Amino acid sequence: MVRVLASAVDVQRVVLIDRFLADMRSVPLSDLETNDRLYAMSGWVETVAYYATAVMFLIWLFRARANAETLSPWPHRRARPWLIFGWFTPIVSLWFPKQIVDDIWTSSKAGAIQETGSLATARRSGLVWAWWLTWWVTSFVTRGLIPLYANAKELPAIRDAALYGIAGNILTIAAAALAIAVVLTITRFQEDHRRVAFWPSPYAV
Repeated sequence: MVRVLASAVDVQRVVLIDRFLADMRSVPLSDLETNDRLYAMSGWVETVAYYATAVMFLIWLFRARANAETLSPWPHRRARPWLIFGWFTPIVSLWFPKQIVDDIWTSSKAGAIQETGSLATARRSGLVWAWWLTWWVTSFVTRGLIPLYANAKELPAIRDAALYGIAGNILTIAAAALAIAVVLTITRFQEDHRRVAFWPSPYAV
């Protein structure tokens, strides 16, 4: 929702700049000032929402990992500290977080353990792949926004930065939707294990 609102502010920014460049008298100065304030406010809200979401995701990741460890006959490939440090450590951040989620997925999905000889050789989820690739594309795009926004002084450059921001918001929304799907699916896998443990089938031998 925050990214949707931020995109709306960016769209308004583009429209106002286009109108101003076409005819300076067509855009009241108050409209530009209002958009500047909304733009600055949306940036702060996005930052707060980003870190709050990151904290909640990490809390879920630790809980899901703890549950997954009880379901797997093999140790997970990465120690628990990597659940945090894996996102920030150069180079290994390219694959450590995905490996962690892959191992949680395999350990949690019914029948997945029986299909493989180890967590390292298990079949990978297409959903996890889609989330991870979208996450990295989004990261590269949004990191490119920082110097673009910082250096944008002229109106055409500010307009281009806003368009770039809209693209970044769309990618972020897609990555967030896929992350939610991964979280909900793994949670469902683990809930299925819990239900079977508490209410075993009456036909089980």
